[in-house]
Amino acid sequence: MLKNIFAIEGIIVNINGEKRGRIEIDQNSGLIEKVNEPTGTADVILKDELIFPGFIDLHVHARECVDHSQDYKEDFSTASNAAINGGVVAFIEMPNNSTPPIDDKSYEAKKELTKKSKVEVVLYAGIGENTKPLSQNVPYKVYMGPSVGTLFFHSQEELEKVLRAYKGCSISFHCEDPTILEENKNQSTHEERRPKEAEMLAIDFALKMIEKYSLKGKICHCSVKEGIEKIKNAKMRKLNVVAEVSPHHLYFDQGSLSNANRDSMQMNPPLRTSIDRNYLIEALRVGTIDFIATDHAPHTKEEKLKGTSGTPQLDTYGPFTTWLIKEHNFTLQDIYRISAYNPAQFLNNFTHKPYGEIKEGYVGSLTVIDMNKPVKIIKEILKTKCSWSTFEGVTFPGSVIMTIIKGKIYGK
Repeated sequence: MLKNIFAIEGIIVNINGEKRGRIEIDQNSGLIEKVNEPTGTADVILKDELIFPGFIDLHVHARECVDHSQDYKEDFSTASNAAINGGVVAFIEMPNNSTPPIDDKSYEAKKELTKKSKVEVVLYAGIGENTKPLSQNVPYKVYMGPSVGTLFFHSQEELEKVLRAYKGCSISFHCEDPTILEENKNQSTHEERRPKEAEMLAIDFALKMIEKYSLKGKICHCSVKEGIEKIKNAKMRKLNVVAEVSPHHLYFDQGSLSNANRDSMQMNPPLRTSIDRNYLIEALRVGTIDFIATDHAPHTKEEKLKGTSGTPQLDTYGPFTTWLIKEHNFTLQDIYRISAYNPAQFLNNFTHKPYGEIKEGYVGSLTVIDMNKPVKIIKEILKTKCSWSTFEGVTFPGSVIMTIIKGKIYGK
């Protein structure tokens, strides 16, 4: 088959720094063919814009499953549109559906639905009562206490009985202790019903399970300083654990809440204090936290008014990274690390071709950022089916001007 080459030239942000160069992608295979010096002749020639290896989101709820009961608020097609809008070229989809993927048959049935996505999608398999590892290599997700959906546990003892069978597996933990959640369920605010102690105790237990059963562990959407300190200490002991943080826990805190926005700002775990938020930002910068992961969780506005937790985040991933650069002095290499390289080290365990570097043989999916083109987030520019964002009204200092998926260009 003749190769169909797409060429782009500009400032490449890669593992060894930033340098002006030329990338050639075979649109048939979707892989990078060459990376070399610019020639001045290409399909796209950029000036000051930045070409990153495609951003990867390890924590997405695209809602669609085999019963299609939640397609009204998102599906794999619309989630992929939102991802491309935010500069995300691949994501891993969470399992807390009304029909969760918990065995080989249900996993393959849901996997078939991902074919409509324009970006690569890997699925987490859910861990629940009486589940067992699948016959293929997949990432797993466990909800330690009640959240959205029915795939959760009621006690640590109940969870450990199941985890024994998953020795050596890759497991991501939603860390909120069910006993503490039960004890606080009648408190007056969402933040009080899901206190930081629930997260801290659950992280302790997750780290214990990771060590005891030789798990490849990931702690999802970290939100409290004390929890990050526990993870930092575990890493110093060479425990096999990595950590996520979500944009909303970095940008907002409890001081952002008002009667007008409290419903839309509800998520699990909830917003924390400004002390927690600032600590999370610094922990992400220095590498204690490994990735940004959006926890994209689309719901209708009507559902939010009824107390449903979760916020849509895919559309704003790329613009959010420019806020880290301009407002918190993250370097381009920092963004490369937390949005492309580190997430790829997780994702590549479950894909046929590697992501995370602009290098021959790697997937030719790229994120192009213009740091000189601010973007105001308004409903009209969003691609998520639920059509709203917690960031509406926010102007980010830069924007995604182009997302390239395996050599195919999606521009603004």
